[in-house]
Amino acid sequence: MARTRYATDRGLTSRMVVTMFLLGLVYVAFVTAFFAIAPSWGLVALVVAVVFLLAQYFFSDRLTMFAMHGRVVSPQEAPELHGVIDRICAMSDAPKPRVAVADTDVPNAFATGRNQKKAVVCVTTGLLRRLDPVELEGVLAHEMSHIAHRDVAVMTIASFLGVCAGLITRFGLEWGLWGGFGRRDGDQNTGLVLLMVVLVSAVAYAISFLLTRALSRYRELSADRAAALLTGRPSALASALTKVSGELARIPSRDLRAAEPFNAFFFAPAFAKGFSISSLFSTHPPLERRLAQLQRISDQLGRGV
Repeated sequence: MARTRYATDRGLTSRMVVTMFLLGLVYVAFVTAFFAIAPSWGLVALVVAVVFLLAQYFFSDRLTMFAMHGRVVSPQEAPELHGVIDRICAMSDAPKPRVAVADTDVPNAFATGRNQKKAVVCVTTGLLRRLDPVELEGVLAHEMSHIAHRDVAVMTIASFLGVCAGLITRFGLEWGLWGGFGRRDGDQNTGLVLLMVVLVSAVAYAISFLLTRALSRYRELSADRAAALLTGRPSALASALTKVSGELARIPSRDLRAAEPFNAFFFAPAFAKGFSISSLFSTHPPLERRLAQLQRISDQLGRGV
C-alpha cells in the first residue's frame, strides 16, 4: 500500500483494530452457540455467508457501482472532475483512483474498492451541478482519504458478521418453515430451536451493527479532518457539507429512500423526510459536530498551529 501525505489518524487505526477484534470475539461466540444449537444448519449457512463475504470483498467496487448506476468516465468525458482528482493526487501523493459519475439528482459522493489499485471515487451529477470547484475538491479529498486510510476495506470486512447472522437466521427460518414445521412430531422441538437461532442471531447482529456504526461515525470525522488539513481549506469542506445537507432536504423522499442503503459510503447521509434516527444508530456524526471540528481546524490553521 502506497504511503500518502494524508494526515495519519492513530485514533482511527486503533478503533479499526479494536472493532475488528471485538467483532472477531462476537463471531467466535456466535458460531459456537449456533453450532451447539443447530449444527446441521450451521455448516451450510456458514459456507453461504463466507461466499457472500468473499464476493462482497473482492467485488465490492463493482457491486456498489452497479447498484448506484455509476459509470467510469475518462478525462475526455469529464475533464473538470479529473482535474480536481489530479490536483488532490498531486497534493496527497496518492495513486489516482478510477473516476466515476452516477446519474442521479441526489447530491453525494462515495469511495469504494478494497485497496488503492481497485479504488473508485464516484460523484453524482446532482453534486457536480451544485458545488463549485473548491467545494468539490474538499468533498473528493474527503472521499480519497477513506481510500488512503484503508477504512473502506475494513468496513466491508466488519459488516460480515451482520451479513452472516442475517443469512443464517433467514436460512433457519425458511428451513424450519418448509422442513421442520411440516412434521407434527417435530413442531415443538423445531420451534424451540428456531427461537434460539433467531435470538442468538439477533444479538450477534445487534452487536455488529452498533460496533460498525460507531466506527463509521468516527471515520467520517477522520476523513473530514484529513481532507481539511490536506487542502488547507476547511471552510470549503464546511460549505460543501452545509450545501449538500440543505439540498438533500429538498430531494423527493422516493429518491432518498433508494439512496439510504448506501449511507455508510456517502459523503453525507440521505434520509427520507420525516425520518429521525438516534445518533447511536447513525452512519455519520451530526452535521453540527462535523462543522464544529472544521471550525476548530480553521482556527488552528489561522494561528499556524
